[in-house]
Amino acid sequence: MGSGSSVNVNYKYSLQKSENAFKAAVLIQRWYRRHVARLEMRRRCTWRIFQSIEYACEQDQIKLHNFFSYLVDHFTPSSSKERDFISRMFISGESFKEAELEKYCDYESMEVPDSYTGPRLSFPLLPDQATALLEAFKQKQQLHPRYVLNLLHETRKHLKQLPNISHVSTCYSEEVTVCGDLHGQLDDLFLIFYKNGLPSPSKSYVFNGDFVDRGKQSLEILIILFTFLLIYPNEVHLNRGNHEDHMVNLRYGFTKEVMQKYKVHGKKILKMIQNVFCWLPLATLIDQKVLIIHGGISDTTDLDVLEKIQRNKFISVLRGKKRKDSNRNVEIQEINRESKTEADPAEKEAAPSLFPQPRPAPAPSMSNRQEFSRWVRQTVQEQIEWCRRLVDISESEEEELTYSSVVSLTDLDGPCRTREEDWKQVLDILWSDPMPQEGCRANTVRGGGCYFGPDVTQKILEKHNLQFLIRSHECKQEGYEFCHSRKVLTIFSASNYYEIGSNRGAYVKLGPDLVPHFVQYQANKTAHTLTMTQRISRVEESAFRALREKLFAHTSALISAFKAYDKDNTGRITLSNWATAVESVLRLGLPWRMLRPQLVRSTVDGMLEYKSWLDDLAMEQRSQEHIQSSLLEVIYRNRSNLETIFRIIDRDHSGLISFEEFHQTWKLFSSHMNIELTDDGINDLVRSIDFNKDGNIDFNEFLEAFRLVKQSQ
Repeated sequence: MGSGSSVNVNYKYSLQKSENAFKAAVLIQRWYRRHVARLEMRRRCTWRIFQSIEYACEQDQIKLHNFFSYLVDHFTPSSSKERDFISRMFISGESFKEAELEKYCDYESMEVPDSYTGPRLSFPLLPDQATALLEAFKQKQQLHPRYVLNLLHETRKHLKQLPNISHVSTCYSEEVTVCGDLHGQLDDLFLIFYKNGLPSPSKSYVFNGDFVDRGKQSLEILIILFTFLLIYPNEVHLNRGNHEDHMVNLRYGFTKEVMQKYKVHGKKILKMIQNVFCWLPLATLIDQKVLIIHGGISDTTDLDVLEKIQRNKFISVLRGKKRKDSNRNVEIQEINRESKTEADPAEKEAAPSLFPQPRPAPAPSMSNRQEFSRWVRQTVQEQIEWCRRLVDISESEEEELTYSSVVSLTDLDGPCRTREEDWKQVLDILWSDPMPQEGCRANTVRGGGCYFGPDVTQKILEKHNLQFLIRSHECKQEGYEFCHSRKVLTIFSASNYYEIGSNRGAYVKLGPDLVPHFVQYQANKTAHTLTMTQRISRVEESAFRALREKLFAHTSALISAFKAYDKDNTGRITLSNWATAVESVLRLGLPWRMLRPQLVRSTVDGMLEYKSWLDDLAMEQRSQEHIQSSLLEVIYRNRSNLETIFRIIDRDHSGLISFEEFHQTWKLFSSHMNIELTDDGINDLVRSIDFNKDGNIDFNEFLEAFRLVKQSQ
């Protein structure tokens, strides 16, 4: 009996112990799942912050260039100096004729000194030279400008022979590797080559645009890709991305990078790169079944149309329309009407009938000096405009134009809508993003391109007998992502894009069966040593720092929004009203109630003292720059736009603008910035901000001018 009782007790004890262990395991599992869920929630919030700020910046870029287009359309120069300035700033210099470009970028006259120890290139290029180039860049060496210009010249010559849509076959190589955005991150390219092998007759690559900007080694990436393109023209294929655009480069760092690395010949290199970019193919087809484009498609995308577009005409895709359609149609109607009128044969020989010489209006009496002066100015402007048009027509046959250029014979060869439709085709494939909903709508988040749904994808797949699309353009946490029932694949190759640990890079390999195989990586060694919690915390800290800067930059607008909810002027609002007000100002589409604990540290009875909260934000930023808070807010909000404006004015990319350029710029902007400045006032301003008295204005002095003007309002 005793023995049986003892066994029974032991059994009950063991059973209870097992139950406790089971309960403990369940508790641990629940805790772990909650922990992972919280981490995932933090990661998603962080991701949304980064993407919202990034896309808002791109939207600002497009708004800025829409603003410039508006200025060009509506600003009437009052003098020949102003006319020359506008022409130089927005129209001329964007493109060269063939002979002019080669003369301007003449590399043969450059001598390479004996002291130069970097890599040397001779054409035609050989694989050993590409390998030497890779090693040189790993050692932080720089390629001599003669070789850079020579390489760009040969690349341009090769690209001009290519169609708009490249065709790749898996029959001639074991597989095709597709890489997404690199954005100047050379370590990612090195890692891809280390893991996957260098381009070769048996190793084909497609690089899907956005090689430059943001990262610090964009030029090195271009040099490497162009080198392999020339060595293996049948195995290396490059698509154009939305950042292969000189107007975008002004804002996102590539222009600045080139000028810092090549202070003497940087302008020539940039001009040549600008011309190379517009010759990059727009898409690639693998086995006629897989379409690779940088951004996406729209409900009007047509590969047959895309194949016929003169892609080199789109030097900058951002500059879509030269002027308002109504003005354009009126002008063309007038031109067509005038060209039909009969003219004297002698006059026809003297000038093309397309732009007959304007006949001046009858001169008013000289007794009214003001009226007579106005007549003289109008007559001279008409004559200058007529001469300018004649010059443009005589050069339009070979000239590589943008949509900001004047109307030429090319515009009149067919319906006016044709060129705009061509521009939209290019804009959509470079700037668009997929969405889960059906249909196609304007991409208001980026400000360019469209959002396309699964029905739009299915339509183009069926029309052109395709299996699926590969695109890039969006950073993904794992480096790749499927959508639209696995019919659209996004591939992104720049790891740690937002911050160390923020995302993996990836590339995809396609064999004859066209089944995608992915390779993921982290190019930064530090990212490998961080735990998941450490990685998320680090990225989260960076995201909220950027978000606080964004909030601080809109202090004035936030105060107005908060006061709308503070009817009694108590200085306090509810947290719900805080979230609504912040979204109404920033329009980032973020879950502010979830983000609130990271942004609002202290409340009283569930109410926020918003002035105190904004003061705390100001203290964070002021600790970095000792500037008056209100002025610092203006600089934070406008710095990117101001820097882009400065670089547009600074045509030679010297980092300096002349007094005359500054004067004309402020006169141009004054009416659109609600600032009234006389000529004397502008002259006083320019002298006051030229601190070093060198007769030029650098970027910091340019910012100071903006501060002074805002301060005087």
